[in-house]
Amino acid sequence: IIKPAWASHAPTLTLSILERLNGEAMLADAEIARQITAKILHLIQTQGENTKPLYLPNVVNNTQHLLTVGGGRRVGVLVSKGGTGILLQMLLSASKEWPPSEELMLQLHSVLAKVGPKDRKFGVKARLNGALNVTVNLLKQNLQNPKLLLPCLQVLRVYSSNSVNAVSLGKNGLVELMFKIIGPFSKKNTSLLKVALDTLGALLKSKTNARRAVDRAHVPVLLYIYQDWHRNDTRHRHMLIRKGILGCLKNITNIKLGRRAFLDADGMRILYNTSTECLPVRTLDPLINTSSLIMRKCFPKNRLPLPTIKSVFHHQLPHIPAGGPVAQLYSQPPGVDDVVDESDDNEDAEAENDTENEEDKDLHAQNDDIETDISKLRPRETPSRPFEELKIYERFFLELSEDFQGFNFDNPKAAVIDPVTAPKSHCSITVPTAQGLPPKYPTTAPLQGERHLAKDARPRPETSSPAPGRVGGVEEGAEEDGDEGAVLEVPDTALLLPLHDPDLYVEMVKSTRSVPQYSQVAYPDYFGHVAPTFREHILERVYGVQRTKIFQDIERLIHPNDILDKVVYDLDIQSSPVVDDGESLKFNSQFESGNLRKAIQVRRYEYDLVLNSDINSNHYHQWFYFEVSGMCVGAPYRFNIINCEKSNSQFNYGMQVLMYSVQEAIGGRPRWVRTGADICYYKNHFSRSSIAAGGQKGKSYYTMTFSMTFNHKDDVCYFAYHYPYTYSTLKMHLQKLEALRTPQVYLRQDILCETLGGNGCPLLTITAMPESTSNDQICQFRNRPLVFLSARVHPGETNASWVMKGTLEFLMGTSPLAQSLREAYIFKIVPMLNPDGVVNGNHRCSLSGEDLNRQWQSPSPELHPTIYHTKSLLQYLTAIQRAPLVFCDYHGHSRKKNVFMYGCSLKETVWQTNISATSCDLHEDLGYRTLPKILSQIAPAFSMASCSFVVERSKEATARVVVWREMGVQRSYTMESTLCGCDQGKYKGLQIGTRELEEMGAQFCVALLRLKRLTCPLELRNHAHLLDVESDFIETRCKVTSPSTYVLEDEEHSFMEEVDYSAESGDELEHEPDVADTHDNHLSDSESNSQRDALT
Repeated sequence: IIKPAWASHAPTLTLSILERLNGEAMLADAEIARQITAKILHLIQTQGENTKPLYLPNVVNNTQHLLTVGGGRRVGVLVSKGGTGILLQMLLSASKEWPPSEELMLQLHSVLAKVGPKDRKFGVKARLNGALNVTVNLLKQNLQNPKLLLPCLQVLRVYSSNSVNAVSLGKNGLVELMFKIIGPFSKKNTSLLKVALDTLGALLKSKTNARRAVDRAHVPVLLYIYQDWHRNDTRHRHMLIRKGILGCLKNITNIKLGRRAFLDADGMRILYNTSTECLPVRTLDPLINTSSLIMRKCFPKNRLPLPTIKSVFHHQLPHIPAGGPVAQLYSQPPGVDDVVDESDDNEDAEAENDTENEEDKDLHAQNDDIETDISKLRPRETPSRPFEELKIYERFFLELSEDFQGFNFDNPKAAVIDPVTAPKSHCSITVPTAQGLPPKYPTTAPLQGERHLAKDARPRPETSSPAPGRVGGVEEGAEEDGDEGAVLEVPDTALLLPLHDPDLYVEMVKSTRSVPQYSQVAYPDYFGHVAPTFREHILERVYGVQRTKIFQDIERLIHPNDILDKVVYDLDIQSSPVVDDGESLKFNSQFESGNLRKAIQVRRYEYDLVLNSDINSNHYHQWFYFEVSGMCVGAPYRFNIINCEKSNSQFNYGMQVLMYSVQEAIGGRPRWVRTGADICYYKNHFSRSSIAAGGQKGKSYYTMTFSMTFNHKDDVCYFAYHYPYTYSTLKMHLQKLEALRTPQVYLRQDILCETLGGNGCPLLTITAMPESTSNDQICQFRNRPLVFLSARVHPGETNASWVMKGTLEFLMGTSPLAQSLREAYIFKIVPMLNPDGVVNGNHRCSLSGEDLNRQWQSPSPELHPTIYHTKSLLQYLTAIQRAPLVFCDYHGHSRKKNVFMYGCSLKETVWQTNISATSCDLHEDLGYRTLPKILSQIAPAFSMASCSFVVERSKEATARVVVWREMGVQRSYTMESTLCGCDQGKYKGLQIGTRELEEMGAQFCVALLRLKRLTCPLELRNHAHLLDVESDFIETRCKVTSPSTYVLEDEEHSFMEEVDYSAESGDELEHEPDVADTHDNHLSDSESNSQRDALT
């Protein structure tokens, strides 16, 4: 076969055409790009191995130009056509020539540097083709040739992104080669140095290579190089090089040896000093953030300053559960150190790699939690308990058989239904006094009355309140001597707080039983709280505040001599917990609902605070309530709560702590106010043991920090997580409500049961009295539908009690709307399901050490009496065919804004899964959405968009799910109220207060009345006049007090906070969905990014 003469010139002709077309705009067309790419591939493939590649440099050169002009689309076409493999084969073939063509090698690596990032399997292909060693050997031979060095490094950077390749390249000496290329500050070859640092950083993600770098003593070298670049790059033109060096250090310090080498090389001081010098320049924030991340990672883990993480207080249980955390707590051998593990530094944990798919993991975990068993999404058809066992609960439902034959309707006051009152106690109770308060702060408010103390009253030595006195323990009939002793000036708040009475509160405290046997009363609970009239905005986050706090923590390690480390309050020394040396703040938490275990003075105006675990538990540190005194006016105090457990908090998104000033209260302003500056929540260096972390090692606690400047000398101030509402406060409110009862109200108060701690659990029955004893009236009275309400199963969710207070006050009110509501329903209310937890300052558990809202499936009458008997009430109602129309359990939410509901829906649960179900299986009445829909229309704090009706496996033992599943109550809800504030409606941008919470409780009542009209419209056709009353009520409650006008909408828009709720990039997210607002961006973009990078 004779080849045509023009065949030998075909490559030349094709190349000339390519060169001409390369500059033409028509190559932007994808089809033409494919044709040209195909021609290039054909040219490459026709250059046989035995043929001298005369035109290969031109082909590769044209390929490079085409890819440069065409961008990512042309690279993608080349990859899809198999171009990567051909280029790698060409590289291998070219390397076999000796000497290899420098021009060809330069062009091939330049093309591969463009193709590699677009080919997901580039690293694997390069390894299988043997290209790794070709590039490494070429690099070794051309260390002094910057022109060839740059494309080689660019290709190696892509190679190293594959973890297997990184290990192989490390064994081939690439790590040592990189340290020959990088060096101190120089204005030459900066682009090359940047690529070399990126390549080294990718290599050091391998733990093997990181250990190799440590063994070769490269950590001090990196620190020296970083210092040199920091010192000489005065105009900050080479920030990317400095960031590349920090990236290498960040990857090395992912292993234990790297962290140790970093500390030995004085890395903490070096990065701290360089970062401090960078602070004034905003553009250097990426360097500061990465440095902060490295320093936090390398900060030596400290032991939490406690002898044990178990609670200071202990309550012996009647029997120990067979399994669970309480059983593990009791089976723990004596002498075991439960504060810190022996080896708490997990060498195998690479925090950065664990977080790459954190969002996917969290979403996957949420989907896995959804119930997929349809049989469990249906009500039970058989009763769970024999009716004979439930008959004893008939005594709590006298209204269902009441005939009122002995009731005098002409004189209703003569037949008041007596409430069950708790027995009185004669224990000594210490209440606040005016003795010791400075005389230059006289009260400016009218006094409610003077309270004199007994002659022998003396301050308790352990108290830190200013000279409290003893008023309890006086024998009946004994006369008090008012000539001596201190006089307590109580602000006159009777008109503003009709349900509060200081004397009555003290009487209630006397009958309250606590494990520590508290004998003191806190000022705020004694004085009462009047909601402020001013608005309290969600706090705007100051840029860099968290970084500043972290740097101050790092200073403790760098300048240890500046740290006082003086314990000023310690409940573990119960004989004398308060240290009063006249130079430090005085702390106290020995009162009802108080929680503070230890206070340590770190610097003159800075204190580390440690919270107490729930009793019979070793965790749940969130609720706090403590007293502070002995402060200096104008001094910037910083308080750090150092053993928080949740991975994030609304304290990062505008929530403030609550403070109550006694001087302000005596001055006529008795109120809790949102306060605190520079608030943030972040992971700290205190180690959390595997015992406390559910078996996980290497975990840390979190710090909630805030700064405070006090305005009054010799003041006594209280700080709390949220507005306190004690068990004694509830008892006082119930007695006051009974005293304010009108003849039209049927009110009965029973004690449902006694708790483990010996406190009564109140049960209220509220409805309207019948107008007469006629059969029609009595029949209507007995057959009203029931509404069952409960609250405060979690002691730390005090907002639930304030919502319940609003509900109770509305139900007991005299308005036509309240009377109509009472005529429509019988209300059964358990206002506090966990009195013991509330009394003893727990956050989550009862004295059994368990979350009572996870015990509804099989509650124990001995360990969970309030849940057992409350469930029994509902089972009794179900057995007599009187299951409630609505069940709602009031809660508080620490990670969401607004008020919202969780309900139960078969359809909405199935829709979230991949299970198949027939239309018959999914038949469901949509009435469960009616009540939250009504609330979204009338309650400004309520958000329908935040509601969820999906049933999760982890919630199958909660009240909401059990009442829905076992009692068949379609409208079974948990109503969650934010601890922070709102991001929609009238209260958008405001922190929530007791006024708004009580309003929410009242609005819930109005919604129930609307629900009644929708379910039984004929019964209320004669009450049309109430429509105007209800509208007036809604308008009053929704009165605009902010520039953003509230509009009743059919649906709330969905929202998501831009800032991730994970306060630590390497920590887990909790598996409860977090909803927030796209507009709630209190962090600037750079601050938000930095939080995801280093400071969070």
